[in-house]
Amino acid sequence: MNRTKITTLGALKKSGYRPKSIKEELRANLINHLQKGTTVFTGIHGYENTVIPDVERAILSGHNINFLGLRGQAKTRMARQMTELLDEYIPAVKGAELNDDPLQPISRQANDLINEQGDETPIHWIHRSERYFEKLATPDVTVADLIGDVDPIKAANLKLPYSDERTLHFGMIPRAHRSIFVINELPDLQARIQVALFNILQEGDIQIRGFKLRLPLDLQFVFTANPEDYTNRGSIVTPLKDRIGSQILTHYPEDLKTALRITRQEARLTEAQQNSVEFPEVALTLLEQIAFEARDNEFIDSKSGVSTRLTISALENLASTAQRRALTSGAAKTQVRLTDFMGVIPAITGKVELVYEGEQEGASLVAENLIAEAVKALVVDYFPALDKLKASDEKNEYKALVDWFSEGHTLDFLFDFSEKEYQEALTNIKPLKKLADKHLKEVPKEEHYFLMEMLLWALAEHNKLNREKLTNGFNFSDLFGSYLRGGRMEI
Repeated sequence: MNRTKITTLGALKKSGYRPKSIKEELRANLINHLQKGTTVFTGIHGYENTVIPDVERAILSGHNINFLGLRGQAKTRMARQMTELLDEYIPAVKGAELNDDPLQPISRQANDLINEQGDETPIHWIHRSERYFEKLATPDVTVADLIGDVDPIKAANLKLPYSDERTLHFGMIPRAHRSIFVINELPDLQARIQVALFNILQEGDIQIRGFKLRLPLDLQFVFTANPEDYTNRGSIVTPLKDRIGSQILTHYPEDLKTALRITRQEARLTEAQQNSVEFPEVALTLLEQIAFEARDNEFIDSKSGVSTRLTISALENLASTAQRRALTSGAAKTQVRLTDFMGVIPAITGKVELVYEGEQEGASLVAENLIAEAVKALVVDYFPALDKLKASDEKNEYKALVDWFSEGHTLDFLFDFSEKEYQEALTNIKPLKKLADKHLKEVPKEEHYFLMEMLLWALAEHNKLNREKLTNGFNFSDLFGSYLRGGRMEI
């Protein structure tokens, strides 16, 4: 039976409708999903065995929830997807401002309508998408914003004393009756405002201007908090924390594969970028490794976190860097290069909080070092280890390549190289081409160039070659020769 066609209270009663709380809705619909082996939490990767089971347990327990985790850990997204566990439509008294259930009205307005019109009281149906309310906690949020206040104009017009319920102007929380209500960054809410939530969470009482009002509000509260906020800006007051049934810890992706899946899903690449820019798999992996390096870097404040938005923005910048080069050179297609990663530095510097030593180093230099550390971490997946390489080791596989530069060869690797110039610059270094042919047999040919370029960077990071930043690219040369040149410059 399609109940949404029912328009009066009498018809609703005859339909067999029975009221249920929002927590009962969530629980019943979750049970249905669990029995079918499905989930409403889609597009959230890495939480399958951690956060999502915790959320499901909290819903089955009928708990209000606090998501505690660093920025960029999908806390708000999890809360928003909970609406899919609500019934598709619920009935409400038409004309009442608090989404009153026709069979269990709580407001004076709804009760008056039902008393006046009886079974002819009109009802309307609310879709689950309209039953989600979200408020960002800021220091300027007031009790009036969240709970309500006396409206003197309404009192004057109706000629009522302020103690009359009809003079009240309800805030966001009462208006979210029978809905999911989310408060983001809860510790930023002033302590006196948090105190005002005590009775709403526990007893359903609200107090406005000293007038106590019994409103059995039916709400699913979801809070989000960053643990850094506890020390920098505020805290969740203990009695409020005690009234939140489940505190669920979120986390960053635990492996590169999961992180890459999230970035690919969230990055907004234009159709033109997707058609003109090719991404070697190793380039995408390198992008994720940068974030992993940042979370362990001594110059970056680990307590502040490194959001997954870093790699999302970085991928968008990487695509734009390659696309810009293709547009200026007139090429129809291009492949991402390691030098293109200089274009992602603005995405990195805006997403990390530096400690004092990091500020002294400079944000751009820290970002460049993160790229270099990521290169060092990944190159060993394709080529023999470089960290134990000794100059005196005559049998090491890199001797011929290092010797090629020590013989006086240098390489100016420019940002605006055409595809032909880029590939020729790498393949003309015969020892480098030989290493690639030997160790990259399982790697697609088109990805060899990126990995050859990455090997040059890794050798420079391990002090086997010199890499010098130019205005429009990089120069690779013999390390010892660069010292001599530097010495002559100082004389």
